Amino acid sequence: MSHPHPELSAPAALPTGGLRVTPLGGLGEVGRNMTVFEYDGRLLIVDCGVLFPEDHHPGVDLILPDWSSIRDRLDAVEALVLTHGHEDHIGATPYLLRERGDIPLVGSELTLALLGSKLREHRLKETVHHVVKEGDRVSFGPFDLEFVAVNHSIPDALAVAIRTGAGMVLHTGDFKMDQLPLDGRITDLRAFARLGEEGVDLFLTDSTNAETPGFTPTEKSITPVIDQVFRESKQRVIVACFASHVHRVQQVLDAAYAHERQVAYVGRSMVRNMGIARDLGYLKVPPSVLVDTKDLADLPPERQVLISTGSQGEPMSALSRIAQRNHNFVHIEEGDTVLLASSLIPGNENAVYRVINGLARWGARVVHKGNALVHVSGHASAGELLYCYNIVRPRNVLPVHGEIRHMLANAQLARDTGVENVVIAEDGVVVDLVDGVASIVGKVDCGYVFVDGSSVGDITESDLKDRRILGEEGFISIIVVVDSVSGKVSGGPEIHARGNALDGSNFDELKQPIIDALDRAVAEGNTDSYQLQQTVRRVVGRWVSSTHRRRPMIIPVVIEA
Repeated sequence: MSHPHPELSAPAALPTGGLRVTPLGGLGEVGRNMTVFEYDGRLLIVDCGVLFPEDHHPGVDLILPDWSSIRDRLDAVEALVLTHGHEDHIGATPYLLRERGDIPLVGSELTLALLGSKLREHRLKETVHHVVKEGDRVSFGPFDLEFVAVNHSIPDALAVAIRTGAGMVLHTGDFKMDQLPLDGRITDLRAFARLGEEGVDLFLTDSTNAETPGFTPTEKSITPVIDQVFRESKQRVIVACFASHVHRVQQVLDAAYAHERQVAYVGRSMVRNMGIARDLGYLKVPPSVLVDTKDLADLPPERQVLISTGSQGEPMSALSRIAQRNHNFVHIEEGDTVLLASSLIPGNENAVYRVINGLARWGARVVHKGNALVHVSGHASAGELLYCYNIVRPRNVLPVHGEIRHMLANAQLARDTGVENVVIAEDGVVVDLVDGVASIVGKVDCGYVFVDGSSVGDITESDLKDRRILGEEGFISIIVVVDSVSGKVSGGPEIHARGNALDGSNFDELKQPIIDALDRAVAEGNTDSYQLQQTVRRVVGRWVSSTHRRRPMIIPVVIEA
């Protein structure tokens, strides 16, 4: 098994007839999936998604893959293939299209429809769309693509087989093997087996649930639980789920119809996505079930159902605002039932529990994954991955989509079934498939690209470190006026602090040491304002650390007058 080395250098030129695979996101993390395939000087991109920021990314809206390594080769991109419509696979596409707007987009009907609404939000022109479905086979330059149906927690997900002169790659995308899917569209294991018979040279497999033993439960297993919640609820039911989870919304609509309730959507993305799904026939809305939110208020509570965004505790989402009682027209009442029908994405636990506690405080009964079977994963568990390895029988395996622990667990499953060459890569690590053997050949620069308001890529890790210091320790500013002729302090020091327990009275004992240090610095010939500012910073830093055990941001200003 190959492991990436942190000191890998830039890769050499791709050998003639070889295929290069460069993951630019999604390996070592759950999100911002993007992989670049290179053959014969041409490029194919699979997925282009976002990663959502965590607490240690203050002020960041989104995190994009880093495609700087191919920025000067975007004209060589034959197509962008999108495996399904989740944000972590399509969300960064508008930012890529800002750099080359005519990249052909390839995906299923629902995937491209969801992306189309996103492009309109970004005021981007519709680029060339190639709608494909399972069983289709199309070529873009030297890449011959065949699409295979897979289950996931959104309809119309596809795996893609990529045939080149170097061999065949099979990329599962996000998938599971639900044998009783709500839409009747099962993962096409017959196609996997057929491709395996032809010979899969490199198998890229979803690692997210590789640590979970057995098989992922079916979506249908949730239906009785949802039905029970509706049956036991004497008042309003509020269901929170992902705005793209068409199957879950379908289950709620069916339960509402069975229990003679009416439903309204809350949240802009929920309204938009479910409208698209209904128009394309992926969502079947029972007669007279769906009403406008304002009309729902005219019904008695026992006939009301709301389907809302915010299952991950996002601060500005509908559910968070409902929990804080500052939503425009939805107010939690004693006896309401809130159903959180989604998983906990790692890093979101505190935000979700904050929302649960807020809802419970107002008297709501909260049903969630911790106390009922109200969500099943969209990813294959260990049993399903073993099954796939046994029917595909790949020559080489590259685990994708997951944190490092997930990828290592997936790699072990592959080895257990007899795969001899398993490559563990991370974002930016370059893997070449040459003469049927995959190996790590180098690394390209591949960091986080932060979106902050209208700024893309301008915020650095250093900026985030400053924000974290400001948030945790506050800041101290010191203004000193120095006589430009004598070098003596002629005004100040004037000291201000914000965001910490220090106040003006604390600083009296600090002023004289600052003046003394500046006098010594000037006497030693240090008259440059930057050097004098550093002198002030050192004095203040030592004092704050020794007297208050704090490390605030220190902002010295030395003015020569």
